[in-house]
This record gives sequence, C-alpha cells and structure tokens, in this order.
Amino acid sequence: MLFDLDGTLVDSAADLAAAANAMRADRGLAPLPLLQYRPHGGSGARGMLGQAFDTAPGQSGYDELKREFLDRYEAVMYDSTRAFPGIEAELLGLADAGMTWGIVTNKAERFALPLAKALGLAAGAIVGGDTTGHTKPHPAPLLEAARRLGVAPQSCLYVGDDERDILAGRAAGMSTATAAWGYLGESGEFRHWGADLELSAPGELLKALGLA
Repeated sequence: MLFDLDGTLVDSAADLAAAANAMRADRGLAPLPLLQYRPHGGSGARGMLGQAFDTAPGQSGYDELKREFLDRYEAVMYDSTRAFPGIEAELLGLADAGMTWGIVTNKAERFALPLAKALGLAAGAIVGGDTTGHTKPHPAPLLEAARRLGVAPQSCLYVGDDERDILAGRAAGMSTATAAWGYLGESGEFRHWGADLELSAPGELLKALGLA
C-alpha cells in the first residue's frame, strides 16, 4: 500500500500558503486567501509561486524565488500541517491487518522525511521527489517504494489526490485510488483520471479492502 503525502495523508496547504504570503509581504503585496492557494497544495513551490507571483519554472527569476520559498517553508512547515481526519485510524487499521505501507511524494526528502517523523507517520518506506532522480508521473519513485517494501508492484495500491498520482501508479503497474478529500488541482475534477477506486473519505479505504 502506497500513499501520496500532501493532500492525501496530510493537509499542508496552510503552511505552504504562509510561506508564499510571507514572500508577498516582503515585496509590499497583500496576502492571498488560503482558498486560492489550497487547490495547488500538491504542486509545492511551483503551485504556490504560480499563485503568489504568476510565475512558472523556466521563467526569469523563478529559480531564485523557489529557493527563497523552500527556505521560508522549511521554517513554518510544522506550524499547521496535520494528518487529515481519519488518516491515523486508517493507517492503524492497515498495520493491524499486517499490511505494510509507504509514502511516495514529489516533496524533496529534505522536507518529507522530517515532516513524516514529526507527524508520527511510521511508513515502511518514504520516497521523495529527489530520491530516484524522477518525480511523478514517472513511475520510478513508486517502483522504488515497492522495492523497499519488498512488495511486487502489481500487488500495490497507490492512493493520491492528483492526476499525476494516478498516471504514475498506472505506469508502475499498480492499482490506483483517488483521495477525493485532497487538493485535486484547480478544476477539482477527478473522475476522468481513470483511477480504480474513488475514495471520498479515508475510512473508505479500509472498507474497500474488506478491513472494516
């Protein structure tokens, strides 16, 4: 069993938004509402900077803004981030059933590893966006997580809240599930992603697996 992190296991949007708004404040700009940032929480620096400064990778000055954002985020990333309601019970249910689970995120290990530890997410494997040299939707991070867990990819289910999660899972030969409680991107539409399961709340996963 594999999970995405931001928007699937944890709600980190407020801390990501706070880092972006701190950058705006330093430049004499008014803060943007969390509601505007939230759908882009799964895209990390790219999503936050896109909203805060209408910029994107490859544009002039983006790399400098990204470095500043990541430093600011590192200072606040524990302030408000928590597991979504029901996640802790879900993970306990998996453990009680003897199922191993891991995290595959595009978040760099610099942030993913300490954040998971601080939140008590005792994953059997954590693969970040810089672990394999590839980020989702490339299947390499998911395949690496399966290898670390000692589980065949075809027996894995990957749960995520972004289309790239479903694409990555499919490319890795895994079953997929959409975490519809997550960020879901700007449109919020997910039914065309083609996931094998659509879960509206964390507890539904245990039911789908016959564990509740």
